Amino acid sequence: MEHIYNTENFQLKNAAVCLGKFDGIHKGHRLLIDTIKDYKKKQLQTVVFTFALHPSNLFSDTETELIDTMDEKIEKLESMGVDTLISFPFTEKTAAMEPEKFIKDILVEKVDAKVIVIGKDFRFGNHRKGNVELLKKLAPKYGYQVVDVEKITIDGQIVSSTRIRKEIKKGNMEKVTELLEMPYTITGEVLHGQQLGRTIGMPTINQAVAPHKIIPPKGVYVSKVYLEEGVHGGITNLGIKPTVSGEKQIGVETYIFDFDGNLYGKILKTELLCFVRGEKKFPNLQSLKEQIYKDRKYGEEYIAQLRKNCLKNKI
Repeated sequence: MEHIYNTENFQLKNAAVCLGKFDGIHKGHRLLIDTIKDYKKKQLQTVVFTFALHPSNLFSDTETELIDTMDEKIEKLESMGVDTLISFPFTEKTAAMEPEKFIKDILVEKVDAKVIVIGKDFRFGNHRKGNVELLKKLAPKYGYQVVDVEKITIDGQIVSSTRIRKEIKKGNMEKVTELLEMPYTITGEVLHGQQLGRTIGMPTINQAVAPHKIIPPKGVYVSKVYLEEGVHGGITNLGIKPTVSGEKQIGVETYIFDFDGNLYGKILKTELLCFVRGEKKFPNLQSLKEQIYKDRKYGEEYIAQLRKNCLKNKI
């Protein structure tokens, strides 16, 4: 997949493009992407158009926490077969651009959009004056087709990145998986830790969380870790390890089931499947060890049930 990042210096040809923020690549985003992929048989390249800077960050002193890092977003879009991702510069100039100028100068002249796919409530341009109706009105003038897609709802609520961020902050990871159509992911390098896990017979890996990535509440989660040899279940602690450390920085520590190898320096993907318990300070290492074994048993049973359900659904 080609990634055009934070530049206006590009020129595409014959594109079916969908527009949005695309944080998390949730069920609604996937519907937009599946729609543009239908135009591949008409020899159009599939393009996802978003912004290098989340629009709210331009007008706020606090940076919006995102579901996906850029690398995680790229991996998801590549796996879906998208040809090109455009992360367009979002500046005061971009924000002030009149809607028709954005259509003409960017979507028509640079992207060469033949098909534009958007959600029905999509807004763009100066003061968010651009909408589906304007795109359709100008379609004959600029020679493109507009496909507006209905919003997806679950439990009577629209699926949106904002909704998913709220669920992540609550620790409702099973609901997050439902909305994203895949689990919440932390991707990061395996770092050297204190190696205290080895002293209690449960070696762990430590990963850093990327800046400005939204994270769930501190605590213990059932997880899956993607290794070169395959996918392993695990138990992940997200927090400051109060029993064994005075550290204040949030870290990700995972005990991987049925694995004991050297992973230092590798970039690994860890998925959080469900919340087990909150972070707790234990009176001593023995109490912590006993709790970790209980957590492990819960995690192994949870993942075994997941596999059982997957096999059942395939029949």
